[in-house]
Amino acid sequence: MKRRTFLKTSATLSSIAILSPNFIFANEEKNPFGITKNPRKFSLKNSYEFEPSKEITQLWIPLPKDDSYQKVVDFAYKGNFTEAKVVKNPYDTRVLYVKWDKSDIKSQLEVTFDVVMQERTTDFSKATSNINYPFDIKEYLKGTEHIPVTAGLTKYVEEITKGAKTPLEKAKAIYEWTTTTMYRDESVIGCGVGDAKKSIEEKIYGGKCTDISSVFVCLLRNAKIPARETFGIRAGQSKISNACGKADEKGFADVTGAQHCRAEFYIDGLGWVPCDPADVAKVKLAEKLSNDDKKLQDVKKYFFGSWEMNWVAFNSARDFVLEPKPTQYPLNMLGYPYAEVGEDVKDYYAPKTFVYNYKSQEVL
Repeated sequence: MKRRTFLKTSATLSSIAILSPNFIFANEEKNPFGITKNPRKFSLKNSYEFEPSKEITQLWIPLPKDDSYQKVVDFAYKGNFTEAKVVKNPYDTRVLYVKWDKSDIKSQLEVTFDVVMQERTTDFSKATSNINYPFDIKEYLKGTEHIPVTAGLTKYVEEITKGAKTPLEKAKAIYEWTTTTMYRDESVIGCGVGDAKKSIEEKIYGGKCTDISSVFVCLLRNAKIPARETFGIRAGQSKISNACGKADEKGFADVTGAQHCRAEFYIDGLGWVPCDPADVAKVKLAEKLSNDDKKLQDVKKYFFGSWEMNWVAFNSARDFVLEPKPTQYPLNMLGYPYAEVGEDVKDYYAPKTFVYNYKSQEVL
């Protein structure tokens, strides 16, 4: 059994100094849910198993990102693989690539990582109207297959943002339209495809998190505001609603299938602003709230500029080619593990046939 330890850092409270200076001393604005600035640490383990095969088995696993609000303090993997390595992909996406040669025994892998996180909030008073964005930010103004920028969509969003003058005012108008117009449709498989153009033009307003976040991002880009989805996985109990994440009384959760897509947009003076229009829709449906219900209004206000960090962020990749190049490309997104046996693409929405699981334990 081969084992690799990629990163190991002491996870005591003193070690949180490895995070950015703003990590602890963030905006102290109160929220009605009891969410505090206290760091939370989660230990996640994911396991994979493939049946014996006469063909090569390949697996690409999205890994947590490091950012001002989230740091990976321990990461290791072990298994009977032929090759395993961490590779970077477009959009600075970190991926664990694993390969097994043909074998008469099951292919197995276990991956563990510990992540320390803190609630993200935004001080909107620092926003400016400057649209001379840095070069790397301009990447998120471009259209892709699933979130295109077109003359028709630009005209559509001009109607939504009529009267709004600054980029922040336009973003707020788009958020208001998205959370008012779109709704959660439980019949959608997984997190949804996120085909924003189809959703808008065909008025398909029901969907799940990727669908809702993609429409939000698409409208923002067509309003010339940099925006991106961020894919990740729920890791533990939410203070907002069980719909946003739950665990038992000891902080343990089986989070297989708990992938969730959030969104961000960029405003000069603020940087990336966190949003979650999809969880507004999810809480509304799960708790049977009306549009004028106070809790729904609180949730809606909170998720424009804040993220509760009981969720691990992976990446913001859309319509890209994995490294090494797989049989299927470009890939729509990478919120789930992606696997191929020979040229057969495994269904990551069905972990009972493509056997994998995620377990999470809150430890801080």
